[in-house]
Amino acid sequence: MARFGGLLATDLRDVTTDPAALESTGWWAVVADFEGALYCARFGDVRPAPAPGPEAGASWRGPAPDTWTSSLDRDGYIAGVRRVREHIAAGEVYQANLCRVLSAPLPDADRADVDALTALLARGNPAPYAGTVRLPAHGIEVATASPELYLRREGTTVTSGPIKGTGRTAADLLEKDHAENVMIVDLVRNDLGRVCATGSVTVPELCAVEPHPGLVHLVSTVCGELDGGAGWPELLAATFPPGSVTGAPKSSALRIIEALETAPRGPYCGGIGWVDADRGTGELAVGIRTFWIDRTATGGPVLRFGTGAGITWGSDPEREWAETELKAARLLAIASGTHQPAGGTER
Repeated sequence: MARFGGLLATDLRDVTTDPAALESTGWWAVVADFEGALYCARFGDVRPAPAPGPEAGASWRGPAPDTWTSSLDRDGYIAGVRRVREHIAAGEVYQANLCRVLSAPLPDADRADVDALTALLARGNPAPYAGTVRLPAHGIEVATASPELYLRREGTTVTSGPIKGTGRTAADLLEKDHAENVMIVDLVRNDLGRVCATGSVTVPELCAVEPHPGLVHLVSTVCGELDGGAGWPELLAATFPPGSVTGAPKSSALRIIEALETAPRGPYCGGIGWVDADRGTGELAVGIRTFWIDRTATGGPVLRFGTGAGITWGSDPEREWAETELKAARLLAIASGTHQPAGGTER
């Protein structure tokens, strides 16, 4: 099943790794791993349905809060930030996104349902691009509370909403955050320019402050008109992985990420969403604020979650570590059952 934008999709008809399927017919759920694996699932029954209520979330039994481990600990992450700054000083890159993957064992994996986790996220961390994709036979069990638009397509019009810059409040945002956002906007403009008509790529909004549960982001909007003949295969080839979670130049940033990160990102920082091939529409989120179940992990099934930060020359390593902690804290509390919504506190 899949759940996005007030729609519930069931009656699985087809699963393919071919992006050309998104130009065929039907309604598709899409999960693209950061490392490049793509899954497109076509469903036969797609109907309006409200987000699962509190009763659905009550069935979720998440990891104990003290069992989460990180692919990079504090010292390792801070060392990675310093290494990125060395690459910047050497002129190899302007910015690189450094991430870590958090993991915790599931206490009752046989009953773990990511759609029940989605219900908890809908209450505790509502997000504009929230959703579920559950394809257990294909190893896909994802619940996302993403605030970031990767690609929206309406006919030939394409829109992206890169996020760069995070703080507890708007007052926390620094000049470094604005500079980082502008750098990534330039990258996204360049990516879209590869498949959009010359002169059609615009930036209607730059560095808007957008509030989200527990924090604020700087968000920009980039739009373009697809060139004749370009569709989802060309669009994904030109823009993936999303620029906001890689860096600039993207090719250099990806090499640095591969050298410094110690775990695959999986659906985290990939693309997650839906495509309606019949209507020529679709909406993919950047796979941040995203949980996924890994049932192949050594020692038994685990729940995973990714967090990271964009590193520039102006980055303070301690502050960047704190940003990854800020991004993760609320979501991990929800998944572990220690978050109290509706004015409560996190224990």
